[in-house]
Amino acid sequence: MKSEVFKQKLKHELTEYAVNAAYLAIVFAAFTWYRRLILASYDIDYTNYWFALIEALILGKVIMIGSIFRLGRSLEDKPLIFSSLYKTAVFCLFCAAFTLAEHTVVGLWKGEGLAAGLHEMAEKGGHEVLANTLMLFVSLFPFFAFRELGRVAGRDRLKDVFFMRRPDLESRIEALEKSQPQDNA
Repeated sequence: MKSEVFKQKLKHELTEYAVNAAYLAIVFAAFTWYRRLILASYDIDYTNYWFALIEALILGKVIMIGSIFRLGRSLEDKPLIFSSLYKTAVFCLFCAAFTLAEHTVVGLWKGEGLAAGLHEMAEKGGHEVLANTLMLFVSLFPFFAFRELGRVAGRDRLKDVFFMRRPDLESRIEALEKSQPQDNA
């Protein structure tokens, strides 16, 4: 019995991680191609494609860790726009803090000290850090908006709306409505 529960939990966690990482990989790859095409117009080669995938894998896990710590849940009883924006801002800050910690650890690992990783991040300049933060915020908003919609409307119903053919969806919605008790107030 415990092994069955463990298998279900593991399947759920791996699926959630795969969805997080896939979404972020697609978004980061699009931004990487955007950067490549802009730089190509100035005859500058940009071939840092793997960074988008690696960053998506890391931040996908960071988002799961933030969810375990129940980050951003204080506005879940408010309208979806507020809870979505709030979760986006909280997780954006959490990812930024993780990136800062990541650079610090890399500086220590290279034997250059605690400040070396922070110095490397500061060398990028305020414009690039702000652009990356803005990009992360804009890319996380639809992600959290869909998660919040799934939380409120039901994940299965949201999945049906997006992935079922219209006639199949309509018949399933009708069946759901018939199975729910009627409110005759």
